[in-house]
Formats: sequence, structure tokens, C-alpha cells
Amino acid sequence: MSKSLKIRVCLVAALICGGLLAKPALGVDKSGFQYWSAAGFNFDLDKEWTVTFEEQFRLGDEGGNLYYHHSDISLVYKGFADWLDVGAGFRKAYEDRDGTWRQENRPHISVTLKGKLGDIAVSTRSRFEYRHREQKEDVWRYRNKVTFKLPCELTELKLKPYLADEVFINFNDEEYAGNRFYSGVAFNITKNVKADIYYLWQSSRATPGRDDIHALGTKLTFRF
Repeated sequence: MSKSLKIRVCLVAALICGGLLAKPALGVDKSGFQYWSAAGFNFDLDKEWTVTFEEQFRLGDEGGNLYYHHSDISLVYKGFADWLDVGAGFRKAYEDRDGTWRQENRPHISVTLKGKLGDIAVSTRSRFEYRHREQKEDVWRYRNKVTFKLPCELTELKLKPYLADEVFINFNDEEYAGNRFYSGVAFNITKNVKADIYYLWQSSRATPGRDDIHALGTKLTFRF
């Protein structure tokens, strides 16, 4: 096994263990530092259709206790043009709210435009989602995420840096609901396994008076 592959395998083991060692807790402090861990797969049905699946866990209390989990499955169509993806999916989320776990069902549709800004790959994803929430008012929400993939590779792992920003807008009161900024690197562990390590800064109107969230995020994606 090459040195580069050994390093990649060790990183994968660390990412997986981070999620497995998390424990659920009630009344978790969601402000301050967090750890977000995700894993999923992309499965190509043919050249135009792809199925994606993702599991994500979020840990509060300085990254030690689980307070949020979601499962998301989507069907993406790429047949319109090389610069356009259209998808529809469903997300089921669970979140600890003041000591009680609440459920949310979230169907969504997405349109992603892809292009180039010089040598920088740019994409913008518009997502419309209906949030059917337990013991809270249902709401439509719009999310727009713009991603810039920089044209360079770092270290022998060929780390590919990127920046992204995502805005959240609620339709029920037509106002800004929050923002997420990402700065990270992605790299291939093997031909069919991709890893993503990033820093996330989230500000939200849903938690007035609390500190913004700062999180270390990791994600593994298996491609078939």
C-alpha cells in the first residue's frame, strides 16, 4: 500500500469513528463549536439519471453529543444539458429541541446551474423545500448555495479546495432565515470513494441571542 493511500485510509477511519463515538443527549447546547459527520452514495441508473443518498449527524456540546440526524434520498436528472441538473427528493430529520426529539418531513426539489469563471468551476443550487414539522408551523423554505472550486491541488493527497455560501429564506414571512459559509477540501480516497473536510460558519435567526455555530464537517461519498 502506498504512503498516500495509507494516509487516506487513516483519514477515513478517523471520520467514521467520529460519528460512531457520538452519543445522543437531551438538552444539548447547540451554540459554539460542533462536529458534523455525513456519509452517502451516488448511484448512476444510466447516463442521465442518478440516485443519491445521505446520512448526516450533528454533534453539539463542543462536538460530543448528538442533537440532530437526517436521512436524505434524491433522484437527479442530468439529461437537459451539461450545465444543468434537476432533482427531487425527500429528507426525514430528527432534532433534539429542549430535551425532546422532534421529527420533520421535508420533500424538496432542486435546480443546479454549473459553469466556469475563468479556471474556477462555479455552481449554484436553488432548492425549494416544504418543512412539515412536529408541533411547529409548516413552512416553505428557499435555499441557494453557490460553490467555487479552485483550480489547484494541494499536497500528495491532491486536495481540491473550495468555498461555498448558502442563504436560507422562509416563504411564510418572506425574510432571511440564515446563512452558512463553507471552506474546505475534497479529495479521492479511491476511484469510487470521495472525502470532504470543511469548516462551517452558520448564523441563524432561529436562535436569537446565541452564538453562531462553528463546525468541523466531514463527509464520505461512495460512487457506483
